Amino acid sequence: MTKFERILNKIKISILRIAFFEKKSINKVLSKSNQEKLRNIIVNSESKEGRFFDITLVVLIMASVLVVMIETLPEIHSKYYLLFYGLEWVFTILFMIEYFIRIYAARNPLKYIFSFFGIIDLMSFLPTFLSIFVIGLQHFLILRIFRLLRIFRIFKLSQFVNEGGIVVQALKASSNKIYIFISFILLISVLIGSAMFMIEGQVNANFRSIPHSIYWAITTLSTVGYGDLVPVTGLGRVLASIVMILSYALIAVPTGIVTAEISNRVLRLNANQLLSCPNCMEINHLSNAKYCHNCGNELHHKHTIYEDIELEKRGKMN
Repeated sequence: MTKFERILNKIKISILRIAFFEKKSINKVLSKSNQEKLRNIIVNSESKEGRFFDITLVVLIMASVLVVMIETLPEIHSKYYLLFYGLEWVFTILFMIEYFIRIYAARNPLKYIFSFFGIIDLMSFLPTFLSIFVIGLQHFLILRIFRLLRIFRIFKLSQFVNEGGIVVQALKASSNKIYIFISFILLISVLIGSAMFMIEGQVNANFRSIPHSIYWAITTLSTVGYGDLVPVTGLGRVLASIVMILSYALIAVPTGIVTAEISNRVLRLNANQLLSCPNCMEINHLSNAKYCHNCGNELHHKHTIYEDIELEKRGKMN
């Protein structure tokens, strides 16, 4: 075993000890109370220290992503290479320290390490070290942008996460319709591309094969229209015009599918939260109302979908 390999092994062993096996010895330096304070700062953004930590982290993430992007500009890279190289290592060391602090402060270190944010936090500094051996891997540091997802928690935007959940559920529910629509688009693209090849293939070098013509059909149907392939014959231009008009209609189809599904889910949630009076059947009540504003009768609150699921879980546990 070479000297370099022995050093690497020592580093690996040290990291494992810090993360898992040496927590008791670390507690001699950082007491349980200090560890709890550290966890509160990292997890709880309500406190003054926690909010300062989170906002500082967001600023560092944005600055590091900006550095990664600017560094790819050839004129900047050649002139300020050493500056950006130094900044990158500063960000890397800061994020690495933060990563190990999170492991230490976590009640379940393994759960954090293999969680989504744990993997993203690891990838925020690991590519810098790997780029020593493999040139170009430092560009994967752009993955740090995913760490900005914590901004929803920092600025109390959890309602946006819930709304995002409705959109994701709607996409899943309409996935079969979307698959059928995409299959239809592929079929149409092949047919239009083949037709354009038969019309333009003999007189236009740009449409020299069916795959080239299918590429034109896809860019036209998607309303992108790069302009690198253009029909020159009258019949080809007529077909191109029809495809352009057809593309506007095709854009509305997936939008309508997803929008209808979202509307159904929102209306379903509102229906589950609707309060109706059993005496006079009045339904226009506030969600937290206890008595009917029309007749004064006591209202029976309906459970939301999430409350029903929670009650069902409790019933199974009992």
